[in-house]
Amino acid sequence: MAGHTVVDRKPAVSADARMETFHARLKERGLKSTGQRDDIARVFFELPHHISAEELYAEVKKVNPHVGYATIYRTLRLLKECALLYERHFDEGQARYEAVGERHHDHFICEQCGRIIEFENVAIERIQNVIARDLGVTLTRHKMELYGTCPDCKSRRGL
Repeated sequence: MAGHTVVDRKPAVSADARMETFHARLKERGLKSTGQRDDIARVFFELPHHISAEELYAEVKKVNPHVGYATIYRTLRLLKECALLYERHFDEGQARYEAVGERHHDHFICEQCGRIIEFENVAIERIQNVIARDLGVTLTRHKMELYGTCPDCKSRRGL
């Protein structure tokens, strides 16, 4: 059974709600929000896709040209410590970041253009539970990464 695959779901949590959570977690840690941290966090939360630190730096510079790489990296680490982002290392090894979502999903990574497609598939989740039962183990998490050629690259290459 193939199951139904849902692709690139829109986040149910708005950037404003994520900023409120960020400010609350800063307060819990005895930290203050700063203009630069807020600019970085807001740009990050508003992006609909995975991003590298370098790409985030370029996006944040459009909003605040005074932010440096060190502040980008410190804020990404802080967001991770606050459980507001996931750091992923796909095939190429470069860290890419995504906002923590309310739903589990897996990833398809295009080996041609690097596009990352998020998807959910009930059949994959069900099969994992069958495997866990067969092995007599309890699953706590998993990471599924599929690699190949995305529809856009297939079209460009006439595949």
